[in-house]
Amino acid sequence: MKIGFIGLGNMGKPMAENLASGSHSVSGYDISGEIPDAVVKCDSIAKCVNNADIVITMLPSGEILKKVAADAIKGMKDKSILLDCSTVDVESSREVAIISKNMGIGALDAPVSGGVGGAEAGTLTFMVGGEQSDFNKAKELFDIMGQKSVLCGPSGSGQSAKICNNMILGATMIATCEAFALADKLNLSREKMYDVVSTSSGYSWSMNAYCPAPGVGPKSPSDNNYIPGFSAQLMLKDLKLSQQAAKLADADTPIGAKATELYRQFVEDENSGNQDFSAMLKRFEKRKHSH
Repeated sequence: MKIGFIGLGNMGKPMAENLASGSHSVSGYDISGEIPDAVVKCDSIAKCVNNADIVITMLPSGEILKKVAADAIKGMKDKSILLDCSTVDVESSREVAIISKNMGIGALDAPVSGGVGGAEAGTLTFMVGGEQSDFNKAKELFDIMGQKSVLCGPSGSGQSAKICNNMILGATMIATCEAFALADKLNLSREKMYDVVSTSSGYSWSMNAYCPAPGVGPKSPSDNNYIPGFSAQLMLKDLKLSQQAAKLADADTPIGAKATELYRQFVEDENSGNQDFSAMLKRFEKRKHSH
């Protein structure tokens, strides 16, 4: 397959490298001009998408996605597919899909879970919105870049699944950090709390797989001075997207809203956006009862 890849940052670069090593022809374009060795360097979006079967985008925001997509679609061949792996707002994804379809081009929104480590290892999970036929054509690429891909529904459904998942993740991480801080003040050993909760009704991914307490449970960013696997500023981005979607959908998400505000304080007021999102534990360790 001939693939165009636009956006070769921390996530896009290893994804493109994995595709190139999987015997596909990959052309790349990035605004920084930095392109990995295995990828054919293009100096414009037009050259990157020329004659491509699938064009993949990995971009930071919905506004940027819409601008790039408008440029890319003009140069894409009939019945090719625009596969967007960015995490953006649901409305932007749907807008891009409508424009693509009007031009005879397939559109898939396929945000990922797994972070930079998953991108490098080829173990990402893709949450996909779009048509079954387009999903089937892209499946081979999902299998190279990741370990799982799920067609969640029509356009926008991939973004919907991602932000619902990450709203749960943000809220459960906060609750997990609060519980460790409370355990400390109750003189309960962190290790004993973990042993109980990880095998009881309080277990969660935040506790069991990504424990925010250093030296407890499997190795996680807390054991590496909270150098990010997934940064607090990226968690805030996803939580803000969840609240934007909740407003548009007229959904009541009070815990999601509170999690968004707490991460906003952590990132913006406390200048902790470059730490892992589990570093919220350090915040609660220092704080006293506020009611």
